[in-house]
Amino acid sequence: MNGRLRILGSGTSFGVPVIGCDCAVCRSDDPRDRRGRTAAVFEVDGRRILIDTPPELRLQLLDAGIDAVDAVCFTHDHADHVAGIDDLRAFTVRGRSLSVYGPEVTIAALRQRFAYIFDADVVPLPGTSKPNLAATALEAHRTATIADVPVVPIQVDHGGSIVFGYRVGAAAYVTDAKILETEALAALQGVEVLVLNALFERQHPTHLSIPEAIDVAAAIGARRTFLTHLTHRHTHRALEERLPAGVSPAFDGLVIPF
Repeated sequence: MNGRLRILGSGTSFGVPVIGCDCAVCRSDDPRDRRGRTAAVFEVDGRRILIDTPPELRLQLLDAGIDAVDAVCFTHDHADHVAGIDDLRAFTVRGRSLSVYGPEVTIAALRQRFAYIFDADVVPLPGTSKPNLAATALEAHRTATIADVPVVPIQVDHGGSIVFGYRVGAAAYVTDAKILETEALAALQGVEVLVLNALFERQHPTHLSIPEAIDVAAAIGARRTFLTHLTHRHTHRALEERLPAGVSPAFDGLVIPF
């Protein structure tokens, strides 16, 4: 299987620049230091699987030149990963439906939070629209065929919350993880490309720190690891210079072949 993993957003829940911040990173003129909320797209054999719908989704898709997706996989239901869900309307005009997937708890939360989308009794007035989404809950570590592509949902712990990372062939995307249990590490063995979240230098209750992410990357042994969900604590250049061989910061617009 040959494909590409496209990073749409690589920032933390605040994004970078942070509102009201005057730090060197937030004032940086390096485009790699402008980090939207995390999202990505797997592109395989002409099929596109979008991972998450952050608040900047419309702008991210326009910047990437993406005018169609074949399915959406949600990692979890936190606002920085789902608040752009209404932008999926663009893919469901003229009666088209779009399949969305995620952990059972995430699908249930989306149905409740965005009832106007998932309640069949809510019918848009003539001349208006809503996303036409068909939601399916996935089972952790059980391969699912999504848009004709085999996808492995990988469950990780996010400070007590269930999050799914996703593996497609030799590439895996894991964000908002604090703990990767034995089963998750086993499911990631053999990947060549790994995208993994990394927050601060210090420990955090719901996210891997940068040192912890480096250790997890070493345990998995991917040829290339890219850190995402980055804050404004480090410029891209400074972080890149201090990371070990084979580990790099992700950035918005990065395209990784696998």
